[in-house]
Amino acid sequence: MLTAFILIESTREGLSHLGPELADVEGVAEVYTVTGDWDFVAIVRVREHDDLAKVVTQHLTRLQDIERTQTMVAFQQFSAHDLEAMFGLGLEDKQA
Repeated sequence: MLTAFILIESTREGLSHLGPELADVEGVAEVYTVTGDWDFVAIVRVREHDDLAKVVTQHLTRLQDIERTQTMVAFQQFSAHDLEAMFGLGLEDKQA
């Protein structure tokens, strides 16, 4: 399974309709509106790199009002438990 995060900049008009349209794209698992330089973050989960290429080059390009995108492919996943353990390294020595 391949996970990717696609940052999406929308036109002003697209802000009102792109969220549900992005969520309807095959392979898009979740869509969030966000603050900052980007307007949406789409989380894509697909089987192979070719499937990700189809999402970006065939499906997203058909949607109106997308100004630009940036795709980031995830290498490794950590659960909340894994992150707590990783950031807590060495703290057990200081609790004594």
